[in-house]
Amino acid sequence: MVTETDSSSSDDIDWRSETSSAEMSQRDRLAEFYEQSIYEPAVVAWSDVRTRLGIVILSVYLLMALVEVLGLWRNPAPNQAPRLLAPFVNMQYPLGTTQSGVDLFALIVDSTPFILLMVLAGGVWATSVAIVVGTISGYKGGTVDTVITSISDFFMAIPGLPLIIILAIALSPENPILLGVILTINYWAGLGRSIRSQVLSIREASYVEASRTMGTSTYRIILKDVLPNIMPYVMVNFVLAARYTIFASVGLYFIGVLPYTGQNWGVTLNNAYNQGGLFTLEALHWLLVPIVAIVGLAFGLILVSQGMDRIFNPRVRTRLTGKSESVEEESDNENTSAWV
Repeated sequence: MVTETDSSSSDDIDWRSETSSAEMSQRDRLAEFYEQSIYEPAVVAWSDVRTRLGIVILSVYLLMALVEVLGLWRNPAPNQAPRLLAPFVNMQYPLGTTQSGVDLFALIVDSTPFILLMVLAGGVWATSVAIVVGTISGYKGGTVDTVITSISDFFMAIPGLPLIIILAIALSPENPILLGVILTINYWAGLGRSIRSQVLSIREASYVEASRTMGTSTYRIILKDVLPNIMPYVMVNFVLAARYTIFASVGLYFIGVLPYTGQNWGVTLNNAYNQGGLFTLEALHWLLVPIVAIVGLAFGLILVSQGMDRIFNPRVRTRLTGKSESVEEESDNENTSAWV
C-alpha cells in the first residue's frame, strides 16, 4: 500500500534526478562546445609551422598596438633624437631616426592600432557582405538569385579605385573603421559571386537534401551545412581583402589622397621618398622600415590563412586531435541512415 509520504518522496526523487540530468546535459554541451570550437582548432592550428609563425608575427603587431594604447613608448616628435640615426646603433632608437630626428620605431608603433582597426574593418565588411549575398543567392535561386546577382554585377562594373578616391575626397574619413569600409566598398561583389557558385553545388549535396527532407529551416541548413564547407575559401579571401586594404590605404596615403592628422605607414613612406630616402644611403632605412612593417603584416595574415584550411577540414581535425576516423565515418553513416 502506497502512502502519501511515499508518493511525495518519490516525486522528490524524480524532480532531483531530472534536475541532475539537465545539469549534466548542460555541462556536456559546454564540454562539446569547448572541444569542437576551441580545443580542436587550437590543436590543428598549432600543428602547422606556418600557422605558428603567422600567429607569432601577428602577435608582434598586436603587442605594438597594445604598447601604443597603454602609452608605454614615447610619442613621435621632431628633434627627439639625432638625425638620420642608423638602425641598431642606439638601442633607445632601435629602428633609427628620420631627417628631422623622429624615432622611427615610435612612428611605426603610433600607426599600428589605426592600421589594425582599418584592416579588420575592411576584411570583415567585404567577407560578411559577400557571405550573406553569396549564400542567399546561391541557396534560394529563382527571383532572389536574379535580383542579388544583378546588384553584384552592378557593383562589379564600378571602377574600384576612382570610387574610393571620390568617397575619400567627399567624406575625408579619419576613423579607421569607416576608412576600411570605404577601401573595400565594392570588393565584396566579386567574392559574393564566387561564393554563390560554390553554394550552388553544395545545395545539391545528399546531406543538404536530407536536411531539407527532415524539414530543417533554411537558416539552420545554411548555418550548419553550407557555411562550414565554404569557410576555408572565405578565410583565404578575408586575408586577401585585408591585404588589399593595407596596400590601398598605404598607396592612397602615399599619393596624398587620404587625409591624415597623425602618422601612418603611407605618410612615412611619402616623407622618406620626398626627402631622398630612395637615393641617399643614410636615409635608406627611413624608407625600408615602413615597407618591412607593411610586408610583415601581410605575410603574417597569409601564413595564418594557410592554416585555416586545416582547421575547417574535418578529416585533418580528426587525425590531429587523436580521434579514430572509422568512428567518425560510422557516426556519419548512422546519421545518413537515420535521415533516410
